[in-house]
Formats: sequence, C-alpha cells, structure tokens
Amino acid sequence: MTNPHAGETPLILRYAESFRCIGSACEDTCCHGWRVPVDRDTYLRYQDLPDSPLNTLIRESVERVPEGENSGKKPLFAIIRLDSERRCPLLTSDRLCRIHLEYGEALLPHTCATYPRVIQSIGGIAETALTLSCPEAARLVLLDSALLDPERLASRAESGADPEPSSAPISGDLATKPALDAWMRPIRDEVLKIVANRDYPLWQRLFLLGIFCRRLDAVLGAAAAGEASRDLSAFLADFHAAVASGALRSSMQTLPAESRTQLDAVLHLAGLMLRKSRVEPRFLECIQAFTAGIGNGPNATLESLCAHYEAAYQRYFAPFFDRHPHVLENYLVNTILRLRFPFGRDNNAPEPERSVSRQFALVAAQFALIRGLLIGVAGYHGERFAAEHVVHTVQAASKHFEHHVEFLTLLDSWLSEKGLNTARALTILVNEPVTERVGSPAAKLSTPP
Repeated sequence: MTNPHAGETPLILRYAESFRCIGSACEDTCCHGWRVPVDRDTYLRYQDLPDSPLNTLIRESVERVPEGENSGKKPLFAIIRLDSERRCPLLTSDRLCRIHLEYGEALLPHTCATYPRVIQSIGGIAETALTLSCPEAARLVLLDSALLDPERLASRAESGADPEPSSAPISGDLATKPALDAWMRPIRDEVLKIVANRDYPLWQRLFLLGIFCRRLDAVLGAAAAGEASRDLSAFLADFHAAVASGALRSSMQTLPAESRTQLDAVLHLAGLMLRKSRVEPRFLECIQAFTAGIGNGPNATLESLCAHYEAAYQRYFAPFFDRHPHVLENYLVNTILRLRFPFGRDNNAPEPERSVSRQFALVAAQFALIRGLLIGVAGYHGERFAAEHVVHTVQAASKHFEHHVEFLTLLDSWLSEKGLNTARALTILVNEPVTERVGSPAAKLSTPP
C-alpha cells in the first residue's frame, strides 16, 4: 500500500525554539503553587555539592518522596518543598532561580530545565509544543500570526529523522503499533491541514476534524479486527479531496447552534477542578470577569445568562477574532502538538478505549471551555477587549486545568456521564453560540457592568 504523502515535506513546527524566559519581568511565576519534581540523578548531584549557604539551602529544600506514597505512571523521586506562601524557597527577591544563577541550567531539575516545553514524538520525529500556563509562552503562541507559514516549517532532513517509508502495510497487527508508526505523520499532517484551512470557519474545521476521527476509527478498527476495509492510503486521499472540494459543506447547513447547552457545559467545565485544585488569584480574576461578562448575579437564570453570553459573543468576541483569526487557530495547533493528537500522549497506537474519536472529544471540550471563558471575558471588557485579555485568560485557565494529573480523566468521565461525547453533542460544544451575528434579540441587551 503506497503512502500518498511520500515525498511531501512534513509539517514539523519549530515555533517553541524561539521561547525565552523573561525572568523577573514575567507577570506570573512557574515557581509558585506547584509541587516541582526532582529526578533521581539531580537529587544525587545535590547531595554531592560542596558545603556552602546555597548548597545547604538546596539540600534542605529538596525532600525524598517515600516509596509507595504515589502510584502514578511516573512516581516522584523527590520534590522541592514550598515555603509557607507556596513559593519555591530557592527564588531570589527578584523571583530568579538561585540554582540557575549559580550553576546554570545543567543543575536544574528536568522539569525546571524544560518548562514550558512539552516534547512529543510523532512517527519517530520529536516535536516541541509549549504549555500555555506560562504567560510568555502564551503570548508567543497565541499572538504569532505566522505560526503556520511554510517558511516556519522544517524539512525532514533538518529534523534528523529517518526518511519516510514509501509504503506501509495495514493489517490485523495495527493495534500493536509498528504498522501504524509509518502513518502517524501523514495522519497528523492531515489534522493540521484541516485546522489551517480558512476556507471554513474554525468551528466547521473542528466539525470536519470530528468526522475525520470517527472515520479513521472505523478504518483502524476494521484493520485491527482483520476485516476487509478501505486502506489508510485511500482514506487519507479521499478525505483530503472531500475537504478541498467542499463536499461535506451540505452536512453542516442544519447543525444546531444551542447556546444554552453550550453555556451550561462551559459553566460545569469551569467548575470541574474547583474542589481538586487550588484556585490561584490570576484564575480567580479570569472567573470573575467571565461571570460578570455573562450577567451573573442573584437574580440570574440560565436564560438570562445565555442572552448575555450571546450578546458578548456577537458584540465583542466575534469582531475581535474576525480581525485576529490566528489566535484560536494557534491555540488548537499547540493543543494538538501538546496532547500528541490524535494518538494521545502514550507512545502506543490507539486502543479501543483510547480511540482517536475519544481524543477528539477531549480536544473539543478544552476548546469549548477556553472559548466560552473568552466570550464571558469579552463581555466584561466590552470595546476594550484586547489581546492582553486573551493571553491572561488562556494562561490562567491553562495553569489551573492542564497541570492537574486528574484533569483529562475527569474531563473524559464528565463528557461520558453527561452524554456529551457523541458526534451531535460535540458539534454543539464547538459550534458558534448563535446562528446570526446581527439583528438577533440578544444583541440588543445592555452590557453588564
């Protein structure tokens, strides 16, 4: 079976390489509130440091994690003990790292040395995304209007990866990984091409991505079961042609725009981690702006909240993102790289319970949450809504949700429990809240204070 993408330049994004920490100029700090893991090798190096005031502070600040205390996939060896204000004790008064100042990056724990970078492998090629919990990373990703420009992409030769195979079998061994490895890059490249295709509004690109994932599941499932099926080559070629020709547009004409269901989901998602994670001041500011922007108050009802939500979307959110379409596109692209979508973070082929459709549901729900928060924040700021508010909202929400070990599991369970992991429900989540932007009753509502 010939790979239809053989010979093409793969979409290997290198934007994370331009990230530079701005240190004490940053409006937030990655050294506050988090339990920072220290790997075994770094811990042992700390024990061998010669006596000095700094080295004594390092050893006193790093403590072993008792065996059996945590049972995650990657058990912690040691952690940095935070002070009474939940700050790293190794920071200077200017919020700079004493270890980095004295010894450089080489002696930092792996987490500190790599943050906010997230390194994933697709088809044998390492790629780096950024976690947007870092304000500077959020600015770099969200505000870059040329993130997907061809000249920003590296060739396969530059990546140092093996040449792409000209063909790869697809058989009953597919679920065991080797047969799928050669197709990871073409599959993921098609995902990125869908996201970047401005012939469709962004919500329609997500709708197309959902169709792509469901059809890919069918092809992979049939192959894994040893059943006769269309091969992966034909699937990729046919889907690409259907998107380019607009053959799937007719299926979007009657898709529901249900702001009530969408807002109810956003409200529940925003509260998903409130009892599981400490609410930091920046995220609290974000939530307060969101709730004020949708008219929350003692006498608010879901209907009144929806009316304000729709008005905020029409008046402030949509005009801003019409002028800056790259912002949410870039958020999606970074999410795709960060989560190794559509294959998931594990370096294994999708299993039945971890289907690509399930991965899509997680991405769609996170997009709906971020967009919903931004709609409320836009309503709060009104005509003053600007890029700085987008960066603040995405950064604060990313820090609150993405770094909690249970977030994706809780999100997946919640979607299943509420029946929101179906094709129709996910379409409602990613669709625009209103079918028309002008002339609707919601647009006549006054902006909440």
